[in-house]
Amino acid sequence: MTHPMARANGLHHLAISTGNMKAQIEFFSDVLGMELVALYWMHGVEGTWHGFMRLNDTASIAFVQNEKIATTKSAIGVSHAGNPGLPSAPGTMQHLAFNVDSDEALLAMRDRIRSRGINIFGPIDHGMCKSIYFGGLEGLSLEVATSAETIDAGAWIDPEVVKLAGIGPDELARFKRPATYAGQGGKLPQPPYDAAKPHQLYPPAAYKFMLAMSDEDLNKRASVPEPPVKVAR
Repeated sequence: MTHPMARANGLHHLAISTGNMKAQIEFFSDVLGMELVALYWMHGVEGTWHGFMRLNDTASIAFVQNEKIATTKSAIGVSHAGNPGLPSAPGTMQHLAFNVDSDEALLAMRDRIRSRGINIFGPIDHGMCKSIYFGGLEGLSLEVATSAETIDAGAWIDPEVVKLAGIGPDELARFKRPATYAGQGGKLPQPPYDAAKPHQLYPPAAYKFMLAMSDEDLNKRASVPEPPVKVAR
């Protein structure tokens, strides 16, 4: 039996916190032409909504709203960058770029965005892509970009920046060609807890309990496979 290659191959969804779900849906639908495909109570999170705006059949921009998010203050330079060149805290989204397939489509998007009264700059030619830039609701920094061809690593990995990042020759070779991994048929058990590894934030007792559960038990307890609306087939 062959196993699927264990590597990510695209964006499924990017989730963004919002204090106004309706306003974000309106903006992404009207300004960017995205379709609302899901809006429901977020599974396992009390008092929280989840909304999905379609990019294509396998990728979406998602929004998450609850009362706590609505009252949490944003801070430029901390939670938000403000524009595609300014800093924000490590681990936060600096800016969000959407794809179109041609220069003509990029200009058409610029027209669409301007027709909604939104100021936008570009296209700016970055070599690897051409981009237009504009602001979104709640401080989002947004971009639409197009690339004529796949990025050439030989031309776009700068030795000076590689050195400044502390990346050695062997590491660079490994980063450019990651080791393949075919998986073990989903049979690999949960590793022991290691505080030095990244972790999700849960109450300690709940997290310990979840780590001790089998994958099958967690699946049974947490899964909500039925949609909120019954659709006739």
